[in-house]
Amino acid sequence: MVKVLILGGVGFIGRNLCSYLIENNLVDHITVADKVLPATAYLNSKHKAAFDSPKLTFKQANLTNAAAVEKIFTCDDGSEYDYVFNLAAETKYGQSEGVYNEKVFGLSVTCANEAAKRNIKVFVELSTAQIYDGDKKPSKEDGKTKPWTLIAKYKLKAEEELKKIKGLNLVILRPAVVYGPGDVLGITPRLIIGAVYRQLNEEMSFLWTKDLKLNTVHVSDVVKAIWWVAATKEEKGGRVNPVTTPEIYNLADKEDTNQETINVFIREIFGIKTGFQGTLISNFARLNMESVTEDINDKHLQPWSELCKNSGVTNTPLTPYLDKELLKDNALSVDGSKIENELGFSYDVPNVTLEKVREVIDDFVELGIWPKGTTVN
Repeated sequence: MVKVLILGGVGFIGRNLCSYLIENNLVDHITVADKVLPATAYLNSKHKAAFDSPKLTFKQANLTNAAAVEKIFTCDDGSEYDYVFNLAAETKYGQSEGVYNEKVFGLSVTCANEAAKRNIKVFVELSTAQIYDGDKKPSKEDGKTKPWTLIAKYKLKAEEELKKIKGLNLVILRPAVVYGPGDVLGITPRLIIGAVYRQLNEEMSFLWTKDLKLNTVHVSDVVKAIWWVAATKEEKGGRVNPVTTPEIYNLADKEDTNQETINVFIREIFGIKTGFQGTLISNFARLNMESVTEDINDKHLQPWSELCKNSGVTNTPLTPYLDKELLKDNALSVDGSKIENELGFSYDVPNVTLEKVREVIDDFVELGIWPKGTTVN
């Protein structure tokens, strides 16, 4: 009887993981712990079905609180969980370092210590590929680290602390930009901006160049990998003879996605022209990022609000807002082959396609949180 605990299981990746585990009959029971209630999380019909399954139990919890974590780790039947998947973290950009220290670093360490204390078979920590030095060369797992967002800074800090915990059977996953149904922060803001420029009847021009890397991985491959590494790790030892050397794997598809890759789909979906600002304006932006970011967001927020209002969308988590951390010229270039070579994993979505990108929008339209009539067809 396989029982798993998913920390942060209501979020984008968590809800997809729940569906994957239940649809493929991989577990006997799932406990989801999250501060966000499923009823308020804009779950689509597929994800709702997973949360309505008798195999799944939801428990609301503040995972930064050690007492709450200890309670969550206690199974209702008194047994221990086989696997714990930590997908919980502050994901919003632009927060203070104190927030990330508590809700990224502190949360991970608290949950990992509890897992070690209980001798959990495998603890999977979801990190980010933003911890790597942002250059054009694809980063491997042993590549140079130079976090270029505050979230990544505290994810890396958490990684280093988790590696020190004795008895923790640890696997760390570092995904590139994750997209797919439920994606709010990956490529979706760019898609929203595409809808805005269709409304404005203007060309959409991004900073930097078309070659700036923006490597991607579909959420279906991320959740498949989360399960894959846990099951493989247990085969190597598990609770009886744990392999205590942490294992780290990147997750990135074969597309080698860059800014132009996404722009091609934006042109097809919204019927607009796209381009890039060029060296002069981009270099000016680099020196004046605060004001440039403010101007960019001011231009996009009002038209998006009007689109939603005119379409009867009164409440939506979607926004074209871009934080200045994401507007910098940091290349997200990731080598995701190690997990294939070492564990026999394969990517089911090896390339970004128009169908997969449109699927993101269609899912939001069906939920009533994306305005209708924003696309060409």
